Amino acid sequence: MSTQPTDPRYSRQTRFAPLGNQGQEALARGRAVICGCGALGTTTANWLVRAGVGKVRIIDRDLVDWSNLHRQVLFDEEDARQVRPKALAAAEKLRSVNAQVEIEPITADLSARNVQRLLHDADLVLDGTDNFETRFLINDFCVRQGIPWIYAGCLGAEGQAMTIVPGESACLACLVPDCPRPGALPTCETAGVLGPAVGVVASWQAGEAIKILAGKREAITRGLVVFELWQGRVRRIAADRVLGEQPCRACVRREFIYLQSDRQAPAVTLCGSNAVQVTPPETRLDPGELAARWQGLGEVSLGEGFVRLQTPDCQLTVFADGRAIIRGTTDPAMARSWYARLVGL
Repeated sequence: MSTQPTDPRYSRQTRFAPLGNQGQEALARGRAVICGCGALGTTTANWLVRAGVGKVRIIDRDLVDWSNLHRQVLFDEEDARQVRPKALAAAEKLRSVNAQVEIEPITADLSARNVQRLLHDADLVLDGTDNFETRFLINDFCVRQGIPWIYAGCLGAEGQAMTIVPGESACLACLVPDCPRPGALPTCETAGVLGPAVGVVASWQAGEAIKILAGKREAITRGLVVFELWQGRVRRIAADRVLGEQPCRACVRREFIYLQSDRQAPAVTLCGSNAVQVTPPETRLDPGELAARWQGLGEVSLGEGFVRLQTPDCQLTVFADGRAIIRGTTDPAMARSWYARLVGL
């Protein structure tokens, strides 16, 4: 169902001269895909649907839980009680906001095996994920296909975002040449996150998305924007395509290694044990360091060459080689989600 610029719901938006009726008509034809429907994804989806973007596809592998409610704005207590799939719960709320927008929820784990099917028809892809592995997958696909996308992330009271236009701007691999190894970086689960920080970054992301979908690319912000809410600072860092002697793997050399299906950490259900084994690419972890990060999240025990965390939802045992056994589920996507949240992936 298409939106019309004369609809009174868009009257304040179309009065903004840089957008106008022409921009609103372009938004109505736009197709956005949001990868991840957590804190960033719910806020961004909310703004895009209210703005009248023609079609919004929401991809998420996770379920709503109580810890989501302080920052994931499309979910409520009933969603947490029912442990509803995030994509479905978000779509239900968004349809009540704007019935003119086509909303397509997909409960799936975005991977090299399904990325072509899920992203091929997008005019724009937005990052609402919680791990760099998926971000590099999105980057490789979008750079290869020439689809603009917007990277974003939040941790603690700090967030960052960067608009990526293939062929015109730096890509994520220009900024971060290699995917951080599992366990190298803190996660929201271990370091926490402030809801308002997420709201600021997601609103910035939505603003950039509106510029692109409305055909106003000249207004796009170039470079990486960093928001530090606790200190009250905003800064922009220049980011150029990496050329020269060591050109960017993705946007210059066009080596799209994350589109290879064997790059994703395999998750295998262990027969008869209500558990899944997740095996990331070869890495080394410090179980003691991980144990320190997990303090306060549940019962932590440290053994020879492994660390174990017991929570009400799952038992996670991580070995020094990065391999983990997650008890409490037989769903590989859910196991990968817990691994990403508690270890980093």
